[in-house]
Amino acid sequence: MLGLALFVPAALQSTASAAPTGLDDPAKKEMAMQLVSSAENSSLDWKAQYGYIEDIGDGRGYTAGIIGFCSGTHDMLELVELYTERKPGNVLAKYLPALREVDGSDSHEGLDPNYPKDWKKAATDSAFKQAQNDERDRVYFNPAVKQGKADGVGTLGQFAYYDAIVMHGDGGDETGFRSIRERALREAKPPAQGGDEVAYLNAFLDARVWAMKQEEAHSDTSRVDTAQRVFLDKGNLNLDPPLDWKVYGDSYHIG
Repeated sequence: MLGLALFVPAALQSTASAAPTGLDDPAKKEMAMQLVSSAENSSLDWKAQYGYIEDIGDGRGYTAGIIGFCSGTHDMLELVELYTERKPGNVLAKYLPALREVDGSDSHEGLDPNYPKDWKKAATDSAFKQAQNDERDRVYFNPAVKQGKADGVGTLGQFAYYDAIVMHGDGGDETGFRSIRERALREAKPPAQGGDEVAYLNAFLDARVWAMKQEEAHSDTSRVDTAQRVFLDKGNLNLDPPLDWKVYGDSYHIG
């Protein structure tokens, strides 16, 4: 008996082939959260970090939450504003005047002594967790993926962009993400401009390491040297598991 060939309309074929394969694929995004958490919190359990808060002495005031929102770099203020817009009268709302005053500095004025305690309390609220997720995506994740795709780099490259924006911000200052990318572009072309992806990503990581070394608080470059560079050297441009890497001397694994 002859088998019957199944006809698949071209529209369905193109839809199937257009499935997300970048960092915005849910499984890849989950790995990205774990990779960043290994560097930011020495743990793969990023969902345990909603209530994290401390001053790590980097001149950015309080660092807190799943992506290291900082009281001195505006993103924490925007987060609490969003949370308060969605849930007026929340436990952090009363700190908005103080957050506006300390924005751009390392000051705790108006925040101490109870802000860390109230942050942890807010972190038990699903609305605050969702606000953290949404601000992470708006400010860090989505811009990184968008620029990565525009440059023609794959999942690893998009992650390298994301991690850089998380640490350095998306500003145009000397060590910001845009300046890191511009420094890389002077050395190599991205795939979207006809360049070799591995050569370009090596140039980007070189530029990232330079930026990290400009700040004492970020001078340990292991999140690049023994993590992202390891994946790149193995040719794992799609960031496929298993992944093995080290940050600050600690070993991590995603199977």
